[in-house]
Order: sequence, then structure tokens, then C-alpha cells
Amino acid sequence: MADRDPREDDEVVHSDDEPSSVRHEASDEEGEDLMDNLEADYRPMEHLDRYEGAGIDEDYIDDITDAERIAARVAAERELAERDVLEGRGGTRRGRLPAALEEGLDEEFRPRRRRRVDDAQAGFDDDGDEPDVAINLEEPRGPIKEFLAQEAVRREVKRQFRRFLLNHTDDAGDVVYTQRLRDMVRANACSLEVDYVDLAKRVPQVAIWVADLPNDVLPILDETTRELAIHEFEGYEAVASHVYVRIANIPLQESLRDLRHFHINQLVRVDGVVTRRTGVFPQLDRVMFDCNACGAVLGPFFQTGDREIKLNSCAACASKGPFTVNVRDTMYRNYQKVNLQESPGSVPAGRLPRSKEVLLLNDLVDAVRPGEEVVVTGVYEHSFDPSQNSKHGFPVYSTVIVANHVAKKGEAYTAARLTDEDRNEIRSLARDPRIGERIIKSIAPSIYGHENIKRAIALAMFGGQEKHTSNTHRIRGDINVLLLGDPGTAKSQFLKYVQGCAHRAVYTTGKGASAVGLTAGVHKDPITREWTLEGGALVLADRGLCLIDEFDKMNDQDRVSIHEAMEQQSISISKAGIVTQLQARCSVVAAANPVGGRYDSSKTFAENVELTDPILSRFDVLCVIKDIVDPVNDEKLAAFVVGSHAASHPDGDDENAPTRPSEADPEILPQDMLRKYITFAKQTCKPRLQSGDYDKIAAVYAELRRESSVTHGMPIAVRHLESMIRMAESRAAMHLREFVNDDDIDAAIKTMLESFISTQKLGVQKTLRRKFSRFIVTRGDFNSLVLFKLRECLRDARSMEQITGQVEDNNNYRIPVRQLEERCRELDIFDLAPFMASEEFNGAGFKTEDGGATILLARA
Repeated sequence: MADRDPREDDEVVHSDDEPSSVRHEASDEEGEDLMDNLEADYRPMEHLDRYEGAGIDEDYIDDITDAERIAARVAAERELAERDVLEGRGGTRRGRLPAALEEGLDEEFRPRRRRRVDDAQAGFDDDGDEPDVAINLEEPRGPIKEFLAQEAVRREVKRQFRRFLLNHTDDAGDVVYTQRLRDMVRANACSLEVDYVDLAKRVPQVAIWVADLPNDVLPILDETTRELAIHEFEGYEAVASHVYVRIANIPLQESLRDLRHFHINQLVRVDGVVTRRTGVFPQLDRVMFDCNACGAVLGPFFQTGDREIKLNSCAACASKGPFTVNVRDTMYRNYQKVNLQESPGSVPAGRLPRSKEVLLLNDLVDAVRPGEEVVVTGVYEHSFDPSQNSKHGFPVYSTVIVANHVAKKGEAYTAARLTDEDRNEIRSLARDPRIGERIIKSIAPSIYGHENIKRAIALAMFGGQEKHTSNTHRIRGDINVLLLGDPGTAKSQFLKYVQGCAHRAVYTTGKGASAVGLTAGVHKDPITREWTLEGGALVLADRGLCLIDEFDKMNDQDRVSIHEAMEQQSISISKAGIVTQLQARCSVVAAANPVGGRYDSSKTFAENVELTDPILSRFDVLCVIKDIVDPVNDEKLAAFVVGSHAASHPDGDDENAPTRPSEADPEILPQDMLRKYITFAKQTCKPRLQSGDYDKIAAVYAELRRESSVTHGMPIAVRHLESMIRMAESRAAMHLREFVNDDDIDAAIKTMLESFISTQKLGVQKTLRRKFSRFIVTRGDFNSLVLFKLRECLRDARSMEQITGQVEDNNNYRIPVRQLEERCRELDIFDLAPFMASEEFNGAGFKTEDGGATILLARA
């Protein structure tokens, strides 16, 4: 039936017999009685009692079931809801209150679906429900900053980022950031490192905004991560009040000299060397003020820039102050400023390196030290600087980088960054009994020969063990090496190689370094205007290697200044009212030329060098390099150099070009694996002196002392006794052994004797070699030993053929590999694969067959 006319609602049917006065009087006293004449509301009205023809199905027969009726109703409701969304209608649906009224309801009285929608928009949609009104982040309405200021957009960003943290997996199918979040909470840390590439793959729009508007997006991501951490771990809220998302591995890296105005307020990635670092200062983060007039507490005010927050009036009493900072309620954050300078290798030719100030806030303070090469990801910001304006005219702003993520170059080779595959490969390499020789071969493979120098450098890179005999006495574990020899013998190339291969190394030259540059200097801090210390090369190389080229060109006063650093490994300072001691726990690898340019074997060692005995005795290994004319060796050297140049040409793709030495010899380790191996050994392997032939060390030391008093070679002191122990520990670390064995001691003694004998006159060297021959001769090369055992097996096979008269193969002698393995086990040799690929095996005419199970030798 059609709707009634609204005007009929005012109709009231009265009886004609009742006077009007009585009716009005009753109406005023009792009001209208709706029950009277109730049937009058249902009287016939022909102009209203008819149906509209539009939309009526005359053939409709109500014979459907209840289930079909419910399904049809649900379909109609869905169609109406889609129409409302498309037309933008905001009317309420049946059975549901308006949104304005729902906000006042308690949580338990809100409709269940409404609770799910609110949780989904807040970022906690575990069941995957979508919000009622979908927000497309890829089509922002209006300026992006205003778009991100909307609460619904912020909820959508939080929801997508939370899904990314919970669901992103790596190639192996493991959830990445959930485990990182647990590790962060377990360590009571407050920074979560997020890879930008992962973020760009899952939520590309958020990744774009992180790079373009980091100050607007990063707080949203920080808040999401903190909510997720508190949701997973309830007690974490009491540990950390803030959680910071650190963005790493941004694909685009800028140079410090290429930063321009369009980079301002964007996320940039730069690299460089830290040249100076200030102390850690407290910076205002959330400020509260006390009004001295009325005592009201004003705030909080958040410190966002370098300008000081000043109040104009009190909100309670309208006075203009004075105001004091409320120390109890004000919150601070850590603040540190470092100076980042362009890396020496990245400066264009003829230009000076440029620098930029970097601000380290919160938990990033003390993350880097001067001398380290780092990669900084941060927001490029500008701030008002009165000194800049007075010099260059207004308005000119100074720029800084507010760091978001800091990574040290080469940090991938630290033990904490090694993967399980790297650790397994390192342990499998350590099981090779020839790993020591393979490491020595892998040191500077582009330099021909000089095995004694490579051994000394390998010992210095692995190092011995530092010992504390008491609270006041300490014995160093680092090994110092001096390379002394003729020009053109690759001394500087060795130092440059160590600089690139070692985890931490500082390179300097003797002529360009002073005593202050090597030890420490006193300067005025530009912020506090107080006298502060700046470390020199030895301080910057703490826990690493200090490389000094042209060591003989240093002044005597400058050379004396490093005496304490080389033995006690500390630097005492007493300048400008500062009395302190700096740590210089590093190995010193120095290179020097003899007097007159060339080493004269007819002269004594003291006549060939201009170095005093105190400085010489502090070197554990002395390597004397002589450029001797040898036609055979010179021809091999020339072929090696020519082949290396042909293989290393930047534009050379010739298939016929010779291969590099590292590719030709399978025993040479890749340089990345070598760096990982050295770092793993230094940080996890601590060999101990437990069992060994210590009487041999004492006998060698006594003999060396006796000979050094007669000859005029390298002076021998008690330090060299400790040097042999350090070298034995270093060789044990090469094999990842927990204890030093006899082979390590023999190798250390051999290195010490070779170092001592090489400093003698030519005639004395032959006498000393005969005298110390029992100490110098050590176990032969493994390939030679295995080849000797293989030839024993060949003789046995020939004898067996002569005895039995049976010939298995008329063309070749056949030797089972299993037979050779059994004989090699007597020599503690278990892996024959390097021998099978060596030149000794192929040069002797042997080859393998049956997948390496049989060795063949052609019959003559």
C-alpha cells in the first residue's frame, strides 16, 4: 500500500454531539487520547489505497525457500552497499548506529565488524580484514605532506608497514624482520634495520615517500615498530620509550661534493672517512617549562631543530615570564657531531677533499671512530648559521646530515655478519692440513715470489694472543714487521695490499708523518672551545695494523715517539693540562730502504741501516730483500708480470689472454674468503700454549744470544723470545687450533732464524745456516710427500706384476686412490684433492680415471 499523506496525521475525527468547548477543555487537561476512534485510522481512502505499478512483477509467485530468500536479500544488500560507496552516500544502514554515535560506545558494545575495521586501520588486522573505505596510497589527493597528515592515510601506512614486518621472507622462506625484532628486544636495543630494497619490493609507495619525505614517514614507521614490539613483548615498553627504523642499502649513493639544494629534506646516502668526533652531549627532546610567576608547568614542547624554544607568555596567568626549564619532566637525547670527509680514492684529480658534518642522535652515538671509512644514510637538512650569513650575506644556511643509519665499510667481513654458509666453508678450509701454505700463497697473489715477506705479513694479520700477567703488566700479542731492502722489490705494494685486505689499517709515510701525526695532538674543540685530544695514525689503527712507508726517512725525534707505542702499545700525553694515556694496540708494518739505496751484503747490518737498536729490537720479524741477478728467476718474473698485465687490462676481453695467478692456481683462496677467514680466526680462535717442545725454544734463544754477541747482525733480546711464542700462536690461529703444537713452534723458530741470518754478512750466513740447520729444516712440502708416497705405490704395482706375471692394462699402470689415501694417513694428510690438481701431479705424468678413483701412468 502506498504511504499515507503526512497531512492526514493532523486529522482528528470528533463527534458532532460533543461541544467544542468541552473538547478543547479535555484536550488541554489530558492531551490527545490516541486510543479513541482508533479504527478511523484504517478507514478506506480510495485515492491512497492503491499500489504503484513501477517495479512490480505481476508474475511473481512466492514459492521460494527461506535460504533462497536470505541469499537474495544478501545480494541486494551488497548491491546497495556498492552503490552507496560509488555515489559517496554516508547514510546509516539498518541495524547499525551512525559512526558519530558509535565512538561513545564501550569496546564490548561496539559491533564486532566495526571493531575489526578499527583494528585493521590501526594496523593490527591479523585476520586480513580490509577497512570499509579503501585508501589508495598510489593516488594521493592534494600535496603529499597534507595527504600524509590525514589520520586515515597514516593508519593505512602503518597497516601496510606492519604487514611487511610480519610477512616478508627471504629466499630461504624465513621471516626476516620478525626475527630481527626479537633480537632487538632480546638485546634491549631500540633500532631495527630495514633493507630499502625489501621495502621497495613489498610496499613501493611507502619506500618512495621514505626517500622523498623522511621526516614525515619515518616517525610513522617508528611508531608502528614500537607498537608491534610492545604487542609481542609486553615488558618492552618499560625498556625503550622510542624505537627507530634504520633504513639501509639505499641503491643511489651520492658524493659529498654532489649534494645540492634539491637534496634538502631528503634521504641521502654518502660515504667517507671520519676525521673528527666530538663528545656525547644531552640535547633537549621534549621540553617542559615552569612559570616563575604562577608556578604552572607548561608543555610539552618538542625540539625539532637547532633553534632554542622560547615562550612569549604563560597560558595560565598570561605573564611574560620568566620561565625556567623543568628538569624533572624534560626529556633529553644523546647528541654527537662527527666530521665526514671524502675518501682519498674518490677525490677527483687536482681537487681537495670536502667534508660535511653528520649528527648522530640517540643510540647512534659512538657508532664510529676517527679513521674509519663509513657509509652514512641520513636526512640532508639545513639550519640557520649567523656566521655564514655575516660572511656570505643573508639568507645562507649551513647544512648537516642527520644520520639515520651508519655502516662501516668492510663490516660484512666481521664475525657477526658471517652467514652459516661462510662459517661452514671456513671450518672445512681449516681441516685442510695445508691451509697455512694456502693462506701464504693467497697474500698478494699479484706479486711474484717473496714467500718470506708473505709469511711475515700473514703472521702479522692473524697475530698472537695478548696476555695480562697482572693488573699492572701486559704483554702485547701483535707482531711487528720491518721490510728492509732494495728499491723495486714491491715493499710499498705489500703495504698497499695490507691496507685493502685488513679489516682495519691506517697507511702513512715517514716523510709525511710527524710525531704528533703518529701519536696524538691537542686541539681546541670548535663546540666547547676546550682543549681536546685527536689521535694520530697509531691511535686510529687500534686493534688493527699501522702501515708506515719510507720508515728510514723519518726524523729521529719522530721515530723515538713511537717506541712506547710499539712495545707497551700505549701513548702517554701530558700537554695543555691534559694528562692521560691512549691505547695503540696495533701491529706496525714498516718498509725502509738501506743506506745508499741498495743493501750491501759485505757490510754489517748496522752499516746498512740508519736505525738504532732500540727501534730494531721492537720488530719481531726483519725481512731483508735483495735484488739478486738470476737469469732463470728473472725470466719467470718477467713472464709473470707480462701475463698479469695482459690479464688485468680493463678493456681486455680476449679469450686467448693469460689467466690471472689467482685463477691459475686452485690453492689460492679468493680475497673475500681470505678476509672472512682472517676476521673469523682473530675473533673466535684463541690458541693457548699447553703442550710443546719448549726446550727447543730455550735452546734456540740461547744460541741466538751467543751468536749475536759475536756477529754484527740483528740484536737479539728477550723480546725475540716472546716473538717466537707470538708467531707460534699466530700460525696455530691459521689452522683454527685451540692449542699450539710442535709444527707451529718449528715454523716460528724457522721464521726467527731466517730473519736473524738474513741480516748477517754473506760469509757469516753460510756458517750460521750450517749451525742452525737442525732447526731450519722442517717437514717437507705436502705435495712432495704425497708424490713420494705415490711413487712408492707405483713401485709396489710394478713388483706385483713381475711376481704374478699378470698385467691389468697394457698401456698404463693403474693405482687405486684408496691405496694412496691409506699411506698418506700416516703423514696426517687426508685431503688429496689439492695434490691431484697441482703441477707436481700433472708434471710427473699422472692422470685420474673412473671419476678420480684410479690413478694412471703411461707405460714407457
